[in-house]
Amino acid sequence: MISEKLKKGCLLIAEPSIIGDLSFNRSVILLVDHNDEGSVGFILNKPLKYKLRDLIPDIDSDFKIYNGGPVEQDNLYFIHNVPDLIPNSIEISNGIFWGGDFETTKELINNGKIKKKNIRFFLGYSGWSQDQLDNEIQANSWILLKNIYRDKIIGKAKSSFWKEKIIELGGEYLIWSNAPENPILN
Repeated sequence: MISEKLKKGCLLIAEPSIIGDLSFNRSVILLVDHNDEGSVGFILNKPLKYKLRDLIPDIDSDFKIYNGGPVEQDNLYFIHNVPDLIPNSIEISNGIFWGGDFETTKELINNGKIKKKNIRFFLGYSGWSQDQLDNEIQANSWILLKNIYRDKIIGKAKSSFWKEKIIELGGEYLIWSNAPENPILN
């Protein structure tokens, strides 16, 4: 099901049929870049056990860290909705920005000027080579949706986000909304 053109800023909802894919099962991904060379996104709904202060000791913050995807999981990335505060940010779309000056970001967090609703941190990212994501969408691995939440996506995307989106899709997807993550364990 495709209800949106593949472009940065859209959401990728993992099809229920990709059971067994440890990286992407029940994932909702914000696509942060899409061009002729490939695509990059961050999984929005897979929190890790880490807090920001666990990874960056000079930041006094309990912001959650999310699993952004299987690529470069030793690197920290972030999206935010405060480009006026964080210089050198790259606009994704609809008021959502990727990265920027990290030293300034640390200072703003420590001073309480950036809140949880403004920023989300990820270990790793999800990446696709040229045409790979297009092929996966054609193979029905992903449902492509418009990001109706715009810059509020940072606060909206919780662990239950995949289930919420599947329920909204309705029809044949409803049965999957209450299915166990691994149906073999049912």
